[in-house]
Amino acid sequence: MCRKIFIAGTQQHSGKSTVSIALMHLAAKKYDRVGYVKPIGPKVEMIQGRAVDMDAILMARVFDLGEEFDLMSPLAFHRDFTRQFLGGLIAREEIYRKVLQARDELEKRYDFLVIEGAGHGGVGSVIGLNNAQAASLFDATVMIITSGGIGSAIDAVQLNVSLYRQERARMKMVLINRLLPDKREMALSSLRNAFTPHEIAVFGGFDYSPILANPTLAHVSALLKIPITGDQAARRRIIHHIQLGAASAQKVIDELRESTLLIVTSSRDELIVTLSSLYHIPAFRQKIVGLIVAGRHPVAKVSQQILDDSGIPYIRLPETTSTVFTTLMEDVSKITAVDDEKIAWIKDHADRHIDFAAIDALL
Repeated sequence: MCRKIFIAGTQQHSGKSTVSIALMHLAAKKYDRVGYVKPIGPKVEMIQGRAVDMDAILMARVFDLGEEFDLMSPLAFHRDFTRQFLGGLIAREEIYRKVLQARDELEKRYDFLVIEGAGHGGVGSVIGLNNAQAASLFDATVMIITSGGIGSAIDAVQLNVSLYRQERARMKMVLINRLLPDKREMALSSLRNAFTPHEIAVFGGFDYSPILANPTLAHVSALLKIPITGDQAARRRIIHHIQLGAASAQKVIDELRESTLLIVTSSRDELIVTLSSLYHIPAFRQKIVGLIVAGRHPVAKVSQQILDDSGIPYIRLPETTSTVFTTLMEDVSKITAVDDEKIAWIKDHADRHIDFAAIDALL
């Protein structure tokens, strides 16, 4: 019999994919056949001519699940999906048929199945199949992932619990993620006091880690939709600091911190040349992840040659430095299959932070 857990969230970016990776990794130590499905896929990529949810692609590649995306991502919201549904071109019955077909086949194939939701419980309501309804269709035990302060976490969870229970889903667990180590036990104790009367078990997730929270250079490249020039081996480096190169060249260098991405205006030839030269020095290479050279002003020919010859990774785009800085500050980094360091960290820390045996016992 297949054991099933539905990974829900109180909102986007609550850590569902991180927890899903951890549970897949831990479940594989006990069960021979561990599978994954994302019933509702709002963020897609095109693979082999069809839309596939990005998280399904991630799990397939991390855990070598093949590319049976009809099962792993039965309902991917391609660009016109919602409009076509509301216009009567996609029938609700067809939506349910695809999800139920995937469910039935996955239950035959796997001993343990991780079912990842999309955002909060109501996501998908526009097409008549939200996360709470999907959890009910799969007859899976629901774990809601949340983060943040105690009060805000309780408020957000309670709002979602109501919907899951309304849809008769087996809402049994809450996992609080991104805990501050010195406040971990206090936060868990408070949440247990809040949810035990509602027959909801509370588990601790991962402590806050800049490795998970911060983007890679490849992520920034994808976000800005501009390729990286220079050292391609640096694509997977994690950016811990983002610095505007607005001060004098010496001050910018003095303020460099570990794993910094520098945003430099294209007219700052002296700073571009200095940073390019420093990239050859190992101590500075540790500090400099790469450059974003922003602005419509052309880089001087000699400076451009030094920049290219240095091998320093850089992204060149016409937007202003302030626009780029704002875009990066507002972005939330999402794990992808090429984020080897992040994935290794999750697997390495899963046993220390997540009580899989206790979670498994409630399924």
